[in-house]
Amino acid sequence: QGQPVESGGGSVQAGGSLRLSCRASRYTDARACVSWFRQAPGKEREGVAASSPADTNRYYADSVKGRFTISRDNQDTVYLQMDNLKPEDTAIYYCAVVPAKYVCFLAWSRSDVIENWGQGTQVTVSL
Repeated sequence: QGQPVESGGGSVQAGGSLRLSCRASRYTDARACVSWFRQAPGKEREGVAASSPADTNRYYADSVKGRFTISRDNQDTVYLQMDNLKPEDTAIYYCAVVPAKYVCFLAWSRSDVIENWGQGTQVTVSL
């Protein structure tokens, strides 16, 4: 398996937007449950959003509902559109595939089940 590759991070002011991308051939295809996680300094890695296999369902952490949108295209790329960003969104963002043995809606936010992590992409939101 290859590692996912995240991109699209950067520095923005509060209220701004960023779109993150994640791709890894044979890794983020339509059959996979794909999650976005983030980790802020001194904090645990947390699940932010997920797309179930075939993008049938999407899941979001309460802290980002209404502001972040996860989506996929037909070329195995998973996106995280982040709008109305807040300083507390500052973190390194990672995408990851939930192993197929887990049910997506139960495991999407569990960092302990992830077997492969990418390098992540830094998102910094300033006032």
